[in-house]
Amino acid sequence: MVRLRFGLWAGFCGLAIFLGSFAQSVQAVPPESITEIERQLDHRVPGGAAVLAIGTHTQKPQAFFNAAPVLVLADAKQQWWAVVGLSLDTTVGKHQLMVRSAPSGQAVTYVPFEVATKTYRSQHITLKDRAMVSPPPATLARIKQELEIQIAGYQTFSDALPSDLIFDAPVPGRQSSPFGLQRYFNGEPRNPHSGLDFAAPTGTPVKSPADGRILLIGNFYFNGQTIFIDHGQGVITMFCHLSEIAYLPGDTVKRGDVVGKVGSTGRSTGPHLHWNVSLNNARVDPALFLRKH
Repeated sequence: MVRLRFGLWAGFCGLAIFLGSFAQSVQAVPPESITEIERQLDHRVPGGAAVLAIGTHTQKPQAFFNAAPVLVLADAKQQWWAVVGLSLDTTVGKHQLMVRSAPSGQAVTYVPFEVATKTYRSQHITLKDRAMVSPPPATLARIKQELEIQIAGYQTFSDALPSDLIFDAPVPGRQSSPFGLQRYFNGEPRNPHSGLDFAAPTGTPVKSPADGRILLIGNFYFNGQTIFIDHGQGVITMFCHLSEIAYLPGDTVKRGDVVGKVGSTGRSTGPHLHWNVSLNNARVDPALFLRKH
C-alpha cells in the first residue's frame, strides 16, 4: 500500500514507514543551555553519551562517529558542540570524533575522547509463551525483515535540530526495568535491555518527549505495536508494546502530544511502556535525558 500523507509513506505486514523529509529550520537551538546539556548527558560510558567541544567554525561543521553523522549544536559564542551516542558495545578506551568543516568539507580534524567502563545488572524473566523465547522457524523471516526496517529507522538523520534534549517522562509511574540489563529469558541469554521500561496500566496515555515527526509505526513480533519518532539530527525515540497508536507516519507531533497508549503487545509479561532513545544510531540510556525535578 502506498499513499501520500505529508510525504511518501509505505506500509506492509502491519508496518508503515515515513519516507519524506523532516523540513524545519536547522538554525534553531534547543532551549536548554549547552552547560545544562553537558551536565546531564555527558556520561562517557557504553550506553551513555559524550558532549564534545569541536571548535569555533563560522559555519556549521559536520561530525561523524563510527561513520555515522552526529548531532551538532552551537552555543551563544558560536562554539560548536557534538552530542555523541555511545552504544552498549562501544569499547572502553580511546576514541576519536571526526569533524569536517563546512561548506567545502575538505578540512578534517579529530577530537579525542575516552570511554570508561560501566557494569550493568542482570535480569531473569520467565515467559510462558515459548515461541517468544525461541521463535518457530516460520516466523524467522518476519523477524529478520522487521529488524531490518527498525534498523533503517534508527539510521535516519534529518536536518532539523531537536526542539529539546531534556525530556519529560513519556508516561507517569515507576521505572520497572532500567537500561542495559543483561537479560535472560527462561534461563537463555539475550541481548541487553536497550531501553527503559515504565510500569503503567493498559490504556495509559504515552506522550511525545519533544517535537518531531512520526517516522515509523508497526506491529512487530517482539515489540508489538510500536512508534518511532524522528526529533531531528539522529535523535530518534521508540515506544513499544502499545495497545493503541494515535498517529500515522509523516504526522508532526509536539512535545506532550499523546501518541499512543500503554499495552502488552509483542514479547511482554504485562502492561508497560518500553522506551528507547537513539543518537547517531546508538541506543543510549533514556534516563540520561529525563528532566530532573
